[in-house]
Amino acid sequence: QIILSYLIGSVSGSMVIGKFRKVDIRDMGSGNAGGTNAFRTQGALFALGVITIDIFKGFAATYYIGTGFGEGSSLSLICGFASVVGHIYPVYHQFKGGKGAGTLIGVLLALPLSGMVIPTLILIWLFILVITGYVGLGTIITGICFPLYLYLFSNQIPELMIFGILCSILIIFTHRSNIIRMYKGEENQFEKIMLFKKILK
Repeated sequence: QIILSYLIGSVSGSMVIGKFRKVDIRDMGSGNAGGTNAFRTQGALFALGVITIDIFKGFAATYYIGTGFGEGSSLSLICGFASVVGHIYPVYHQFKGGKGAGTLIGVLLALPLSGMVIPTLILIWLFILVITGYVGLGTIITGICFPLYLYLFSNQIPELMIFGILCSILIIFTHRSNIIRMYKGEENQFEKIMLFKKILK
């Protein structure tokens, strides 16, 4: 079941959609196979298809492969985590995938967590994005907040806490290039959505 979840996660949305356009976004922009690079290099419609596939595979691996074992079950969490790892290191695509955030959303949708966890994390991500313009920074901080949210609002279930901490570490690790670029002042900003920039103008 864990291996199957990894294989499901290895189905890259950008590679599937890219087959129809005959493009490989790993050769464009940041070189990443995720939704953000898809949006920047191919537009909103392409990115929507990519994100839909990436979210669904996380949901499918967690709900259909690891379901039926109760809240915070170890198998559900491991299967979900395996699908995220598959997205990042897809066996079908030379282990060059995305950064895991989209697939993790699908995993969270499948878990019997509080209905507010995803809206809360999205609000945190949007807040950082409109303040700084950095998509990667928003994702990193949201990843850090995830286990904190679980600690505060999910009865501190040990399996969930371990899952949350591992996901947070994984998100930070996959965004290490963003951290380096931000440190060097070379990271791209989504200036159109920056709230303070608009106010200052």
